[in-house]
Amino acid sequence: MIQFVPAQVWIKTYGRLLAVVAFVAVLLLAFRLGGLGEQFELATLQRSIAGHPLGGVVFFVVLFSLGNLLLIPGWVFLASAVYVFGVPLGGLATYAAACVSCVVTFLVIRLLGGDALRRLKNPLALRIFRQLDTAPLRSVVTLRMLFQTLPALNGALALSGIRFYHYALGTLLGLPLPIALYVVFFDQLAMWLGK
Repeated sequence: MIQFVPAQVWIKTYGRLLAVVAFVAVLLLAFRLGGLGEQFELATLQRSIAGHPLGGVVFFVVLFSLGNLLLIPGWVFLASAVYVFGVPLGGLATYAAACVSCVVTFLVIRLLGGDALRRLKNPLALRIFRQLDTAPLRSVVTLRMLFQTLPALNGALALSGIRFYHYALGTLLGLPLPIALYVVFFDQLAMWLGK
């Protein structure tokens, strides 16, 4: 026998997920049609930051936040910052921008989608949520160390119902080590390439 899901339950569960998907799709479409792709190219980012030291940092943070919503990997921004600012300042600028970006993504996705993933009754999802609920801070720190600012991670955590406090603190604690490793890597890469 086929069971029908009441409309109200369907909207609460899937409607909010569809709202998030629609938001990202519209943002990506505007990005493509608006010709903003070149703003996120490595050389353009480097020129924009280098041309305006203080304004460049603000521009960098805004682009990083928008880039995270557009599913652009964070290493693009990190490489630009290291190239323009050097190792210590580039790493600090990236850390600050990454934290702001993750928080912005969390707030936007949570506003649109709420805790929509919690409403899914999938056994795998339930097992993941049990782990997240048991040690939320440790889980976020570990996920940040493994996946840094991965846009899909930010969205999934926002839709998971995790408390903002655990998300923000886990982000602050989990990002320094991987960012430091990437900074060293990109600095070495620049030296090898003679930049």
